[in-house]
Amino acid sequence: MSFKAQYSRFFAAHTARLHCAPHSHHYWPDVTREAQLTYWDDSARGVDHKWDQIFGERVPAVQRQLAELLSVPDPSQFVFAANTHELLYRVLSCFDPAQPLSILTTDSEFHSFSRQVRRLSERPTVKVQVVPTEPFDTFATRWLEAVKQHQHQLIFASQVFYNSGVIGPELTDWIAHAHAEATIVVDGYHGCGAIPTSLVNVADRIFYVAGSYKYLQAGEGCCFMTVPRNCTLRPEYTGWFADFANLAKPQQAQVEYASDGFRFAGATMDYTALYRLQAVLDWWQKDGITVASIHAHVQQLQQAFRDALTEAQHPLLQCEQLLHHDLNHHGHFYTYRLPTAEQVTELAAQLDQRGIATDYRANRLRFGFAMYHDVEDFALLRDVLMQLKA
Repeated sequence: MSFKAQYSRFFAAHTARLHCAPHSHHYWPDVTREAQLTYWDDSARGVDHKWDQIFGERVPAVQRQLAELLSVPDPSQFVFAANTHELLYRVLSCFDPAQPLSILTTDSEFHSFSRQVRRLSERPTVKVQVVPTEPFDTFATRWLEAVKQHQHQLIFASQVFYNSGVIGPELTDWIAHAHAEATIVVDGYHGCGAIPTSLVNVADRIFYVAGSYKYLQAGEGCCFMTVPRNCTLRPEYTGWFADFANLAKPQQAQVEYASDGFRFAGATMDYTALYRLQAVLDWWQKDGITVASIHAHVQQLQQAFRDALTEAQHPLLQCEQLLHHDLNHHGHFYTYRLPTAEQVTELAAQLDQRGIATDYRANRLRFGFAMYHDVEDFALLRDVLMQLKA
């Protein structure tokens, strides 16, 4: 079925345009606008008492929905923040800055981690081992070898790599080999809501961070992290939500933390995005939409996209320019590596002028796929590429 009607307001604002950048900023379905207004109305009615509804009803409801979406055993393992960097830094703040810290990661992590870890590595106590993701065919083996070294206190890797679309090694294939004392963080932002994901066997071992900005389609402002149920870490970067239930007790003793995911909570935030996220998940549940069915729809789109490129025969967008050729092992975007960054910038600008939105990093041009695309949409891409080639 076509889902375009569910996004009528965004399409009305972008007529005659093919949005091939949903991995960067996804269109929002119409239900999110209603949710935005509901948050305003709840605030008007409740004023300070709106928090009773937010923490008593809304937060637990979304925790349950996310637990079902990701097969997490206990909904209370979820904690929310305005962005993943805030959650990430809470995990980092659990480590004593005076003590040595060894970090294992890849060369393909998003800026919120890679920038932060580069800054941390300026400390003489921090050592970072970076495993290149390319060549992709050997990455799983090289990554597992590094994990098995048992030399790292923190391991950070993506479920789907943001700069290529390639799906990382299956979590259960390498997490069991990590040192028992290692803290493991998985960046699930390009997997959650796109790739069918079950954390049931690893939820008590890892921190899984994701959010609503991309495939969950609810916009910025609602990120979340799963926290292992047996976690006793004490983040130094902490806020008053982290022990919300005990605020009335004396606070002069040692700083205490919640016994669930909220031990990694911060302070007051705007929960509008959580309302929007709840509206999306309610819509999926009501209409029987699953991540598996979305993924199947996107795989059909990806085949139509490849067919369009085959017909267009544009010299810069051929099969050999695709970064990874295992097309069944891809997230919901394709990345093409062109000879130069200048060619990428020029081609992206030419496409944009003709109503096709993409995005790029250096010499990599990315095309994304979403529920609101139909197979027929890529006829426009084919025609535009043929015009540019002429």
